[in-house]
Amino acid sequence: MTAPNTPPVVSRREWLAAIDTLRVREKAHTREGDAIAAARRRLPMTEVDPSTPLAGGDGEVPLIDVFEGRTQLFVSYHMWHDGHSAADQCEGCTFFTGQVRELSYLHQRDVTFAVFCQGSFEESDRYRRFMGWEMPWYSVPAESHERLLAGRHFGMKAAYLRDGDRVFETYWATGRGVEPMAPSYGILDMTVHGRQETWEDSPPGWPQPYETRGQQFRKNGRPTAQWPRITAGHDDDLHGTPSRTGGSGCCP
Repeated sequence: MTAPNTPPVVSRREWLAAIDTLRVREKAHTREGDAIAAARRRLPMTEVDPSTPLAGGDGEVPLIDVFEGRTQLFVSYHMWHDGHSAADQCEGCTFFTGQVRELSYLHQRDVTFAVFCQGSFEESDRYRRFMGWEMPWYSVPAESHERLLAGRHFGMKAAYLRDGDRVFETYWATGRGVEPMAPSYGILDMTVHGRQETWEDSPPGWPQPYETRGQQFRKNGRPTAQWPRITAGHDDDLHGTPSRTGGSGCCP
């Protein structure tokens, strides 16, 4: 007898046979992903002004300098709520941005990773330091929004190519298109209870406590990833203002 939220128990032989059956679909999924990536590499591109200004730790920086001499740039556009506490910052962007930590493998392939944050640099950079993130961090001034976002919104991810002194945007995605940045989701997808989110197709009785309006990235009133920093005694007071109640749910 097994609990209602666990799979049936079978012999190892039956279990291996079931996995072998699923493996056929997994391999087809992998090959389709490869084919989509091949099509992505063949997309056209559009030119972006290389002098577009950004704000960094050393003041104003043109977009082309963010490449750090490399030919490719991947940007995470991080939502920001000026004037709000760390607890009230975007839980979705915190989830995705915070999982990109080891950059050397990207650098090896001539790719720079950077975060372009909404709002003021001073506030958002303090948040970066509170979270313990070490990736390159910039804020996008209002004058650069149209040149970089072109009617889109923060929360997206974009890829760029540098050809000498010219810069081109080659790809962008938002919503679930940014999930490759989150290995936690990939790991959860291989567990028996999955992501435990209400939209998933799971057997009856499977735990699904998380909706998908920001709650899945929050715990006890703040983005989940903040709790280890609070426990370690790190300062999360960005500007001395009180916290709002509940999550913003502003990212996918």
